[in-house]
Amino acid sequence: MLNRVDLRGVADSAGLLPRPEPVSADVVASVREIIDEVRAKGDAALVRYTERFDGVIARSLRVPYSEIGEARGRIDPALRAALEAAAGSIAEFHQHQRSPEQARDRQGIAIRSWDQPVGRAGCYVPGGRAAYPSTVLMTALPARVAGVGQVVLCVPPGPDGRVADVTLAAAAIAEVDEVYAVGGAQAVAAMAYGTESVNAVDVIAGPGNVYVAIAKQLVAGAVGVPAAFAGPSEVVVVADGTAPADYAAIDLIVQAEHGPDGLAWLITWDSAAADAVEAAVAELLAVAARRDDIAATFSRSGHIVLVDGPEAAAEVVNLIAPEHLQVMTADPEAIINRVQNAGAIFRGPLAPASIGDYMAGPSHVLPTNGTARFAGALGVRDFVKPMHEITVAPEGLAAVGPHVAAIADAEGLPAHAESVRLRGAAQRGSQNE
Repeated sequence: MLNRVDLRGVADSAGLLPRPEPVSADVVASVREIIDEVRAKGDAALVRYTERFDGVIARSLRVPYSEIGEARGRIDPALRAALEAAAGSIAEFHQHQRSPEQARDRQGIAIRSWDQPVGRAGCYVPGGRAAYPSTVLMTALPARVAGVGQVVLCVPPGPDGRVADVTLAAAAIAEVDEVYAVGGAQAVAAMAYGTESVNAVDVIAGPGNVYVAIAKQLVAGAVGVPAAFAGPSEVVVVADGTAPADYAAIDLIVQAEHGPDGLAWLITWDSAAADAVEAAVAELLAVAARRDDIAATFSRSGHIVLVDGPEAAAEVVNLIAPEHLQVMTADPEAIINRVQNAGAIFRGPLAPASIGDYMAGPSHVLPTNGTARFAGALGVRDFVKPMHEITVAPEGLAAVGPHVAAIADAEGLPAHAESVRLRGAAQRGSQNE
């Protein structure tokens, strides 16, 4: 069920680690075709792809605003309270990511810099297989805290052609402005380029399957897209004999139940712990509601990796660069202090990734497919752009003007040099009057 990889005694494990297969050229070509058709045909393409992929004939792409508010009242009060509590945690955490305006003055040159929110943000939330109200909160609230003027949500419709009440309720709680019952690569294309119904946005964020993730890569440049590849879910659990086997097992299952193409690894230097976790996985899988999805993930990319110790475990983690890293060992610092690449780290037996998925505060939209090497969790910074203004006093012009002219002359740009010489001469003339 879980494939074993024994790296004990191996000096260089990089070449021996199983790695996800690269996205096929056929998938990329299919996504590009969808994007091109949406650009060319607008709403008509969205309707066609919604019928093709979701089995729904869309009569209206946009969900009426009144329906969003009404959904908040239709869901179970306990669920509504949970979503509101989660929203409070998420908003509070992201408030700390806001950067204050800064001002610097050196040699008569004053610089004021600030983060400018984008005008319109698009949030993609998966659907079809399940409803994900938590992802609505985890994408829309960072944008709201950043100060984005308009927040748009795209989510695939259910079999009845509607967006689930719980998803709409989360949109109401997060104060989303527009909701569209459109999913897949076609939704990304619509948000990037606009259609008759969907106005283009400035940034697109949110997780999805490989088609959605590739679509975001293909539209990047026309629209802002966070660096992380937010694709199928991943988890690496590092555990030793002190970790409860059923805790490690359920945490592998948690991410695997999202379905195929994900990643679920156990790393340990304790053979007995490996055996205990594998046995616990088999026991839990036998009664799991989404047994087929979990088994599919395990068969393709479920692994138990045996290593020599904590240092080797950290080396493997850094090579994988997982979305979620859970450390359940007697000495977690020995692992965590060596980890450079991970989307989110969960320390100790009482910190399952589910806490981060729903309530802790940081967004659960995390880097996958190795992009944790250079990217992190979705946050306020993904919805703002740095801006600055420069003011030059007479003493500043006198101090830097000759340097500017010297560099401009060296680059063969005489007008650049003349722009400071003219001003310098005028300043000297006014001082001599």
